[in-house]
Amino acid sequence: MKKLLVIAVGAIVLVSCHSKNDYEQIFKNPLLYSSTVHELNTVVMGNNFSPIVASRNYAYASVAGYEVIAGGYPDQYNSLAGQVRGLSSVPKPEAGKKINFEFAALLAFCKLGEAVTFPAGSMKDYVDSLKKLADDHGMPSDVFKNSVEYADTVSAAIMDWSKRDNYLQTRGAPEYTVMDSPGRWVPTPPAYSPAAEPHWNEIRPMVLDSANMFIPPPPYAFNVTDKKSDYYKEVMYIKHAGDSLTAEQMHIADFWDDNPFKLNVSGHLMFGTKKFSPPGHWMSIVGIAGEKAKADFGTLVCAYAKTSIAMFDAFIQCWDEKYRHNTVRPETVINKYIDANWRPRLQTPPFPEYTCGHSTLSSSAAEALTSVFGDNFAYTDSTELEFGIKNRSFKSFRDAAEENNWARFYGGLHFHHSCIVSNAYGRKVGDLVVDRLKMRKN
Repeated sequence: MKKLLVIAVGAIVLVSCHSKNDYEQIFKNPLLYSSTVHELNTVVMGNNFSPIVASRNYAYASVAGYEVIAGGYPDQYNSLAGQVRGLSSVPKPEAGKKINFEFAALLAFCKLGEAVTFPAGSMKDYVDSLKKLADDHGMPSDVFKNSVEYADTVSAAIMDWSKRDNYLQTRGAPEYTVMDSPGRWVPTPPAYSPAAEPHWNEIRPMVLDSANMFIPPPPYAFNVTDKKSDYYKEVMYIKHAGDSLTAEQMHIADFWDDNPFKLNVSGHLMFGTKKFSPPGHWMSIVGIAGEKAKADFGTLVCAYAKTSIAMFDAFIQCWDEKYRHNTVRPETVINKYIDANWRPRLQTPPFPEYTCGHSTLSSSAAEALTSVFGDNFAYTDSTELEFGIKNRSFKSFRDAAEENNWARFYGGLHFHHSCIVSNAYGRKVGDLVVDRLKMRKN
């Protein structure tokens, strides 16, 4: 692991100056921040966190990194203190102390990423590599010491804030009650896992007034007997689509699958395969966009923070709706009432169908990214290449969110109507984040 981390950091160094005292240039390289986010992505994936919990990892880590930059460059960035719920203040750097704020931002990101990720020490090797990078490139001992101390000071403030978001209290909350009644969600094959995070609407939002600030219209009423009903039409629409997927539609579904732990079953053999979760995928897109736009370090840190906050709140809004109606998955309905042998292309995740989490957070993230890099920002998403899935290109972030809508439908996970509603309400969350957060001074 450590060797791989050194190679990853070394790849950043290769595009920079090689003189002994070039630490400022090294740490101003935004690619190093993206590399660090990718490392957290890998740690989250390795520890089997659900997408919902993963959004919390990314949000607090990104806010910690951003607050270091806001403290170091107050003429360019505003602190989120007083802008996000429950964060009243963040320590400012001590006057007269020379600090490398980019290095400190990386350390703060890693510290919070590790603090809300189990097990402890998951990012130690990577942090050690960053510190070695500073030493190898001539960072003076006082600058190193001051930077580490400031990163620790900001991290402590963000960690204290994170502990008051009700996460720990929800760990001991009652589990979802499974009832095999028509239209109600029940666990799905092959793992038949229990419902994930049924109390996530009790988590403190960052920007939303409350979890139920944006309540979607109710889902179509469950009805598989009336062939003219909206519900029955939705059931047959997704079944027929799944029965006749084109190669392009299968690629779209697979590209946006983002299942952090797929259980593969072959006879008596069972094994899991891992990929980045939906929020991890969009964190990767932030880095791709930043590199294409040639964004500077501060702009990229700001983009990660705004996007992760939008996704964090999007999950809270969506999970509030999911466990309000507890709607059954297409797979369950089709198997019980229409075709016992039907299977969706993708593995159904363990929570109710309406609304769609991936569609909600994708449209929310798209709005955050559009506010930073602009609309009609064309890019090629290479996130899935490391998992053997070829790239896809998009005309804009909103275009990508729209395609994700179809991906969840093609994958057999969500009714088309659910995806449409989810996209619209995720955009409401994203718009609110963009409107309320004043991050750049200009």
